[in-house]
Amino acid sequence: EGNNPAGTLSLADVQAAFEKLAGRRGISQKLPLPEELLGRARPLEAKYIVKIITGDLRIGLKESLVVEAIAHAFNKPLAEVERANMLVGDIGATLRLAASDRLAEARLRLLSPIGFMLASPAETADEAMEYFPAGALVEDKYDGIRAQAHKAAGTVKLFSRTLDEIREFPELLAPLRAIPGEFIVDGEIVGWRDGRAIPFTDFQKRLGRKRPGLQPELWPDLETVPAAYIIFDLLYSDGELLLDVPLTKRRLRLEAVLGNLPEGGRDAPLQLASASISHQGCDLELAFGSALARGNEGIMAKAPDSPYTPGRRGQYWLKLKRPMATLDVVVTTVEYGHGKRRGLLSDYTFSVRAPNEDGLVTIGKAYSGLTDAEIERLTEYFKAHTVEDYGFQRRVEPTIVMEVAFNNIQRSNRHESGYALRFPRIVRLRPDKPVSEIDTLDRVKELYERSRARADSS
Repeated sequence: EGNNPAGTLSLADVQAAFEKLAGRRGISQKLPLPEELLGRARPLEAKYIVKIITGDLRIGLKESLVVEAIAHAFNKPLAEVERANMLVGDIGATLRLAASDRLAEARLRLLSPIGFMLASPAETADEAMEYFPAGALVEDKYDGIRAQAHKAAGTVKLFSRTLDEIREFPELLAPLRAIPGEFIVDGEIVGWRDGRAIPFTDFQKRLGRKRPGLQPELWPDLETVPAAYIIFDLLYSDGELLLDVPLTKRRLRLEAVLGNLPEGGRDAPLQLASASISHQGCDLELAFGSALARGNEGIMAKAPDSPYTPGRRGQYWLKLKRPMATLDVVVTTVEYGHGKRRGLLSDYTFSVRAPNEDGLVTIGKAYSGLTDAEIERLTEYFKAHTVEDYGFQRRVEPTIVMEVAFNNIQRSNRHESGYALRFPRIVRLRPDKPVSEIDTLDRVKELYERSRARADSS
């Protein structure tokens, strides 16, 4: 309960404690500070102090809303505030620039990530080509980890789509450092062997290995699961920001920058993404089939004159991916959401039927795909049909059937089924289907084996 009933702990006290903590070495010197701090805190204060320490402070407020507030508060065009924030990568610095009427002075900071340009899905090749009357620049779509590489003064860093530093692939840093000049490039890190990407289910063994020298016996050998960085865009080069330069010109600049790649051929750790031009839907279909034959996810179709728009998803870039079968599942556990979904049971763990047809085994969790109205109705339904209430989570009667789509199936100990769906999302509710007719674990195994066979043969 702490020793602070009167609420005398101030923000300044917390800041001072953290500053002292940063200057101490070793657990024995550090531990007394948080103990003293938590001892003075009331329960709610202690909760947020722990969240700050563990980096788990989420309040459901998107940075985009803060950017909008800054634009409104200082009567600035939203686009100018967004661009300044993208360049400096610090919402506090953006606020100061807006307040002092200096947004135009915002400059890109190397080794600080910027938002990634995103692609919209297309259902068919013909649909995609409707957006590109002058033709589309086409690349393979790889199933890996999107990564942004920065090089400045001999220092190289990789960043993920969440703008966190990627540390699992130290073997990529030296080849990037060997490229002359300073730059920011965009690409995909994939498992790579014999001149082609390996299935993500094999590559994911590398994930989480942020300190390769620590307990190497617990991790796969780098030679067993090698990685390559497939580079497809250039955002910055030797002092010049290229975001507004058309894609075809950025591509030419990228080819020039990577012209001195170290030797290594088809198994080199750095690869320039191959690209071609398609003018008709049939051209795109051929490219799509070729990408699948190479074991990749599909293709990317891009407008040749497209700028690079960080953090935005539009029609400049489209993705055409291999369709995957859906599964009919039943919801067995629900959880309360965060942010605008706080107070709503919006996160659903779902199950398939076990081989004996009597039991249910979990296989995944999804929280996207339903409308707000559907989530509200289901929240009331699940509250009335709760079997066990654990507070944040509830085990519910297995009566709500959903159809879920996914990108892939992989083996996993996380779920009772022994399998997990990659990127599951809800397609629709299935009130027309009884639980007795949902998919079985045998069907899951069948889809898994089929995907493995396709990957092995391609």
